[in-house]
Amino acid sequence: MKKDLGAVPAVYPMPVLMVAAYDENEKVNVMNVAWGQICGMDKIILFIGKGKKTWLNIKASEAFTVALADTKHMDAADFFGIASGNKIDDKFERTGYHASKSDKVHAPIIEEFPVVMECELLEFLHTEHVDGIVGKIVNVKAEESVLSENGKVDPQKLNALIFDQFQNGYYVTGEKAGTAWNAGMELMKK
Repeated sequence: MKKDLGAVPAVYPMPVLMVAAYDENEKVNVMNVAWGQICGMDKIILFIGKGKKTWLNIKASEAFTVALADTKHMDAADFFGIASGNKIDDKFERTGYHASKSDKVHAPIIEEFPVVMECELLEFLHTEHVDGIVGKIVNVKAEESVLSENGKVDPQKLNALIFDQFQNGYYVTGEKAGTAWNAGMELMKK
């Protein structure tokens, strides 16, 4: 029997995305965003409220990067989520992390995170119920250490963090349970 839990954000898992952009002085800011998702083969949407430091930076620079946080860098990833760039001027510097300029878009790449998407701003969405930033993914960079033999990102090597909104926990991905576009093929034959 199912028990009523009320109106809670019951999507699991959620990604742990590190969104980085430059401000008007080329200063790096990074924000932890769990409310984001791929919305096309070359598009990503991030649900970031208007007025956040990262929102303002993306508006000014018209570009951003999105990195996948991993277990090795969980402490900084969490810090990027609990510290506000509007209130803590040295937010990025406190971590001791390193940034380099993307050669594809006008945005920083945080070197410590193993996979990063380089994105151009496509549009801001604002409705009565949703604020979103849509970006075009122009390139993805990945450390060789997280690639499989076929040159693609291997989730078992990546150890990407996932966020659990039920218990406010971070978990790790990795174990393969099946093959997409194959696990349900037997039902297609009925």
